[in-house]
Amino acid sequence: MPTKSYLSFAGFVVLIAATYCPLLRPFGLRSFDLYQLNQPYGLLLLLIGVIGILGIILRQRAIVRLCAWFALILVIVLYIAALFKIHHFFGFIPFKSIVGFLTRQIRFKWGWFLLFGGPILAIIGVFTTKRSAVPPVNKEK
Repeated sequence: MPTKSYLSFAGFVVLIAATYCPLLRPFGLRSFDLYQLNQPYGLLLLLIGVIGILGIILRQRAIVRLCAWFALILVIVLYIAALFKIHHFFGFIPFKSIVGFLTRQIRFKWGWFLLFGGPILAIIGVFTTKRSAVPPVNKEK
């Protein structure tokens, strides 16, 4: 693994670790991680992190770049989906003041910082890693 790829490696490790961190805490009762919110989505982000790490180890820069951007897009979509779900979850209640109170009781936790930080760190690592010079092929026979 090239020494300049450690930043991308750290980003994918942070992404994998962030899937186990608390993301939402409804009503102050308990915290939910990504697997409790949406298990298939969590497994997809975990798979992208593992593929990104394998791309770093195998020196496949295109795979690492694709995984980093794809992970960032998926995290953004997950955040938008969480916001949408929180603001529309209590839509069946006809009183707006009660709906607003219940919506404010669902808190975002610190795991979102790691979930966004991992792909951003991986993207920064992709841009700082220089392409290795390939020696020319000798075609003499």
